Amino acid sequence: MTNGTLLQLDLPGIPKLKSGKVREIFDLGDQLLFVATDRISAFDVIMPNGIPRKGEVLTQISYFWFAQTQAFQPNHLLSRPNGPLPPKLQPFADKLARRAMLVKKAKPLAIECVVRGYLAGSGWKEYQEKQSVCGIKLPPGLKDSSELPEPLFTPATKAESGHDENISFAEASRMVGQDIAERARAASMKIYNFARDYARLRGIIIADTKYEFGLLDGNLILIDEVLTPDSSRFWPADQYQPGKSQPSFDKQFLRDYLETLNWDKTPPGPVLPPEVVARIQGKYLEAYERLTGKKL
Repeated sequence: MTNGTLLQLDLPGIPKLKSGKVREIFDLGDQLLFVATDRISAFDVIMPNGIPRKGEVLTQISYFWFAQTQAFQPNHLLSRPNGPLPPKLQPFADKLARRAMLVKKAKPLAIECVVRGYLAGSGWKEYQEKQSVCGIKLPPGLKDSSELPEPLFTPATKAESGHDENISFAEASRMVGQDIAERARAASMKIYNFARDYARLRGIIIADTKYEFGLLDGNLILIDEVLTPDSSRFWPADQYQPGKSQPSFDKQFLRDYLETLNWDKTPPGPVLPPEVVARIQGKYLEAYERLTGKKL
């Protein structure tokens, strides 16, 4: 911890399975421990300083959405937002508070499940060139940030480093099997439609999002994080204007700031100034407060 910001985490005596851009994953034997740090990345580079409380926001928003969707979509959660930690984790309680999840061990699918409700990012770039998104033909005349006629399921490969790559549904079916791909598509669309309508009532447009699913005893369950500002594009509904890029509650502000610098987008990333850190933190906290109706 530095200045209340958790950037690295090791738990002596507890094996670490993986250290991602944001999450640390530990093996507890019969379950996994997911811990969201305050690291932040852009252009696939982790910035040297983090965003205080960002890991709390990601974890608590995920808990919120897992609870909202569990009636129709099983997930990997074993813990409650403020539930007790197992005895062997008690010595680390101060570091884990509000940023840890205990989860079932599932076998992750080899694809990312992306749902797009609006034309943005790589989808907008492709549309300008080919009038399609991930090979799916769209009507003419759409603008940057236009709402799509209907949400699209656009799977992607998982990249350990660098960008995930968009693939066709046929390719996703080859990778995970037709039945699993169809189940993942149906689940992704159902979660997106539910969350889109819920968030819209609270002043947030969910432009697109990506999910992770895993298999446990033959069942498809939702895993990792869900509908956070890191895995989704959240736009303020009251400022929505198609025809341009939108203000957002996600990392777009960081990307826009980095574009103003003379930085070649390779490591190491530049140290973020305090005012940029504060602005990003404010966006994450506001997303949590709007969605849940509570202060973190």
